[in-house]
Amino acid sequence: MDLNAVRMFVSVAQAGSLSAAAERLNIPLPTLSRRIRELEQQLKVQLLERSVRGTKLTDSGMRLYEHASRGIEALVAGEQSVICSQRLLTGRLRLSLPPSFEPWWDVVSAFQRSYPQVQVSIHTTERRVDLIEEGIDVALRVGEIAHETLVARHLLKYRHVLVASPMLIERLGLPSSVEALHAYPCGVWGRGNQGNWLLGGETIKPVAILSTNDYMHLRSRALTGDLVTELPPFLAASAIREGTLQALLPAYPLPEQQINLLYPSHHHPSAIVRAYLDFVQGYVEYIAQVSTISQ
Repeated sequence: MDLNAVRMFVSVAQAGSLSAAAERLNIPLPTLSRRIRELEQQLKVQLLERSVRGTKLTDSGMRLYEHASRGIEALVAGEQSVICSQRLLTGRLRLSLPPSFEPWWDVVSAFQRSYPQVQVSIHTTERRVDLIEEGIDVALRVGEIAHETLVARHLLKYRHVLVASPMLIERLGLPSSVEALHAYPCGVWGRGNQGNWLLGGETIKPVAILSTNDYMHLRSRALTGDLVTELPPFLAASAIREGTLQALLPAYPLPEQQINLLYPSHHHPSAIVRAYLDFVQGYVEYIAQVSTISQ
């Protein structure tokens, strides 16, 4: 049975005439009349008795109306429930974040203050997850994006900072060049001691006394004066301001890093995902404006 035709029939029964129903539905009268005839042909019964005074339900039409009108009311109520739930943004948002990405803790907190009925599940990992297989709605990814099945929304760029504590600098002095770093104990991000640094176009493989995939660990060891390391700016900024860490070789900057939000290209994003993407974009732009004003 054609659901749209049934809805049209219910509207005719409620309006009392084909012309009134056509006006209410905003469709041409011949189209409405044809769809009702097709419904009668499909059911092999007459549903309406037509006269100059309007339309009247037959016995079969009355039985269909009694059942169909309740079903249509339930369908409309269901549609309204879905629309309201989307407006209220109730549900769960599943995110993937890199480890130790502190700025995003504030972003998620601010998002949930704006949408208190959204539950957030965060999967923290350094590896590049399969969003569909692992049920992730949006992943935050640092670095270049090359994946045809994902949509990337670019947020910002930043550079890591090479740092050491004043204690280590007092003991070993300031490095005057990239090559001079070979004389310093270093901590690198990654597995094993395979980490390379690209500083101002010069590549160096530092003497790595520590390699780890945890930037918080690297910051802790840098603060105690054990090593030179590179940190994301959000992990280095407060310590540099307080003087517990010092930026090294500013004339030799580390490469730019990109931050993107990723979601599957063949999935229509839900209202919650769209709200999160738009909220993050606005939040990042606002923070950037505030940072520019405060400088």
